[in-house]
Amino acid sequence: MKIGFQGESGSYSEIAAFRYFSNIQSEFIPFRSFQDLFDGVENSSLDYAVIPIENSIEGSVNETYDLLVEKHLFVIGEIYQRIRHCLIVNKQSIEIKTVYSHPQALAQCRNYIRKKSLDPIPSYDTAGSVKLIKEHSLVNASAIASKRAADIYDMKIIEEGIEDKNNNFTRFLVISKTPDYQNNADKTSIIFSISHTPGSLFLILKEFALRNINLTKIESRPTKDVPWEYYFFVDFEGNPNDNVIMNSLSDVKKEALFFKILGSYKKAEII
Repeated sequence: MKIGFQGESGSYSEIAAFRYFSNIQSEFIPFRSFQDLFDGVENSSLDYAVIPIENSIEGSVNETYDLLVEKHLFVIGEIYQRIRHCLIVNKQSIEIKTVYSHPQALAQCRNYIRKKSLDPIPSYDTAGSVKLIKEHSLVNASAIASKRAADIYDMKIIEEGIEDKNNNFTRFLVISKTPDYQNNADKTSIIFSISHTPGSLFLILKEFALRNINLTKIESRPTKDVPWEYYFFVDFEGNPNDNVIMNSLSDVKKEALFFKILGSYKKAEII
């Protein structure tokens, strides 16, 4: 089984992939970009990919949402990963002046970085930032990443748990080229677009409200084709095989200009 993730070995995406596929013999393959990762699933060079969709502090990963519209792929699972950041340096480091990391990680440690008077430098990945300062022997630079990344690249941890908020979790989705209709699935994700007219979104949402279906997430992203028109991403509790859910989705589809069931899967627990 070939499982893809974005970033270098030691990234939180890799850690989430390890956890989700812990009971399956798998090869875990790093990709530099989300585009390459999605392409890998689409062209069948990967069986699955684990992708970040939102963080409990910094919010949504917009590129992931855009690629879920663009690609004909499906969500078959989710996992919540606790994010515990470390400040990591070369063992020969001297006075630290800069810190490299993914923009989301830098934002999650904003107050810490300010207190330490460090100059933040965005990079494509947390673990990749550790690899960068290692390979270039940067003695005045640090990186924000996981403890695993420090272990992999044999680096020194200055401090652990430097995120500004303790309740720092990232939600990851597991995507596949084919849908997986699980009988025990209790969560569903859909995408739709609607006409830019008064009450059009209300007509969609009332189909869930009238049937007492709990929405757990709603997110909008520009369609990029028509100014000020949007795709809406909705997660809700329930299985499309249930008659109540089936009828709701049928009515939603009638009101939507575009409609797609991303997938139905077992709801993950935060641990």
